[in-house]
Amino acid sequence: MTLIYSFPPVSTPQAHTLVLGSMPGGASLRAGEYYAHPRNFFWPILGELAGADPALPYLLRLQKITDYGIALWDVLQCCERQGSLDSSIDPGTIVPNDFADFFARHPHIKRVFFNGAMAESSFRRHVLKSLPPDIQQLQYRRLPSTSPANAGYSFARRLDAWGELASCPRGDAQCSST
Repeated sequence: MTLIYSFPPVSTPQAHTLVLGSMPGGASLRAGEYYAHPRNFFWPILGELAGADPALPYLLRLQKITDYGIALWDVLQCCERQGSLDSSIDPGTIVPNDFADFFARHPHIKRVFFNGAMAESSFRRHVLKSLPPDIQQLQYRRLPSTSPANAGYSFARRLDAWGELASCPRGDAQCSST
């Protein structure tokens, strides 16, 4: 197996919402873009919610989500994995990203959404307990994975669940209304 590395975060200091995946899949790693697999529902969903339509150039999609107040990253900095499935990640090789630094540079983050079960379990197992108490108290919520491997969820069902991203976090006067 080969050691693979995630991408840097996509964010602005004003971000109020953080969306976390586990580790980019093979198509994303080859393209150098988050959620590059053509059957992944991430960009169609963010197209509906934040105007980041999949037909737009990648950098414009990133601009749309950051303008909306959404930051994007992965829980894992690196790991070994054969193929693209989260279930193929070798647990003994997991190194999480530096979330203490991330949250220190993004003080407006009020909520964290996980793109699937692996992102949530990895964060809770490898990151959460090492964070300051105020960060541990943020709103954390798992959403259904946008991966094509999550065949049990239709686009409509995922869009409905992910619609929570479109709501403004409690107490955030900077929330975008775009």
